[in-house]
Amino acid sequence: MSSPLLKRYDDDTSHIDTGDTAWILVSAALVFIMSPGIGYFYSGMARSKNAVSLVFLCMIAMSVVSVQWMIWGYSLALSDTATNPFIGNLTYGLLLNVGDKAHANAPTIPGAVYAIFQCMFAALTPALALGGAAERIRILPTIIFCFVWTTIVYDPIAYWSWAPNGWMYKMGSLDYAGGTPVHINSGFAALAFAIVLGKRHGYGQEKFEPHNYLNIILGTALLWFGWFGFNGGSGVASNGRAGVAFAVTHIAACMGGLAWSLVAYFRNGKKFSSFHFCSGAVAGLVAITPASGYVAPWAALVFGAVAGVACHFAVDFKEKFRFDDALDVFAVHGVGGLVGNLLTGIFASKGVAALNGSEIDGGWIDHHWKQFGYQLASSCAGAGWAFFVSALILVIFNYIPGLHLRIDEEGEISGTDMTEMGEHGYRYATKEPSLHGGSTHSVSGLEEGNRVGAGVGAGFTDHDSSSKSTVANGNEKPAISAGV
Repeated sequence: MSSPLLKRYDDDTSHIDTGDTAWILVSAALVFIMSPGIGYFYSGMARSKNAVSLVFLCMIAMSVVSVQWMIWGYSLALSDTATNPFIGNLTYGLLLNVGDKAHANAPTIPGAVYAIFQCMFAALTPALALGGAAERIRILPTIIFCFVWTTIVYDPIAYWSWAPNGWMYKMGSLDYAGGTPVHINSGFAALAFAIVLGKRHGYGQEKFEPHNYLNIILGTALLWFGWFGFNGGSGVASNGRAGVAFAVTHIAACMGGLAWSLVAYFRNGKKFSSFHFCSGAVAGLVAITPASGYVAPWAALVFGAVAGVACHFAVDFKEKFRFDDALDVFAVHGVGGLVGNLLTGIFASKGVAALNGSEIDGGWIDHHWKQFGYQLASSCAGAGWAFFVSALILVIFNYIPGLHLRIDEEGEISGTDMTEMGEHGYRYATKEPSLHGGSTHSVSGLEEGNRVGAGVGAGFTDHDSSSKSTVANGNEKPAISAGV
């Protein structure tokens, strides 16, 4: 006798394509990888005393939003039964009525598969935005903030963009995989974070630099890998259009990395930097996101090149306008998302969309001149909602006892790893005199980790007899070398 827990909500499975279902399940897993990926990317960009908390924040954001998605997020963001143009209903609250029954956006896969795939997009977005407040944010209020922000900011924008009755969708705006709901949204929310929370202690006096370039490279690799599911799975089918989305994703990332690297090479003393390449690659990935299922591979070269250059120069905005976007989220995701959305209005192709039988009017290359206006309208609406509503939520939180997000100055100086978590990411082995002569090893983490601050690669360093040292007051003080 079968268990009632295994009973299907919809016994008609004739519409289900097993190949499509398998690909979207794999794509969901790929997008999941992007959450720790952005954590490692951010941790490498920050100072060593904040590295663990940034990875943790990305993982905790994923967890909070996944719970919110189950309770009501999926239904508010993507209900295909809601009739108003602004927000969904609670038809799928608690993921009820979600099983084999297909969603209107994904007719060949079970609704449960589509729900978990879209969950990964929602879970990633606030993690991206938190980069604007890096190194000065409390964890407990952030947990609550992520739940509220996803409900009030992400869910409406996702509904506008992707739900069958969303106003952007019905207007004709094209957003294949999240240019507005994910990237413009997170970029402008990060800008709100930076302005409302204020600058980090020492901003303008100290030079804040990445502490671990290997973490940045690792994070970029995880993001790049996950983006194949992010874009390649957004057509919710395994077909030629998914292949094109996969290809343009890779091409745009490569071109973005090259473009940013070359511009930075000539602006920064003719030296290459892994950080510059990684930033450009992510900018290219961001820009191609809304267009990935609409443009031909040759157009991806344009997306990557324009995004790499535009986002590189956008980093200068924070110096010019004096806001402390700690990890350049606005420059890469906000500006990169705008670039991608607008270029989609130019390069969207009827032929690419037709690979899976879809019909669009195309962009300028198909002489559909209005498309650029649709893209501009949706971009401005998403950016405005993300910035102003995020700022309002942050201000309200600051007036609620115990929910202010800004860490105190002493905690910021000590680092969020120890202040908020009581943990540190790196331990350093040093030699100390032994009672029997020679030396013994002792390990310290907090003192050295905080001393490293910004600009020094962190890692476990075991100083042997060949290590350089300096002498002060007769006591040997071993030098700290970079490494992982």
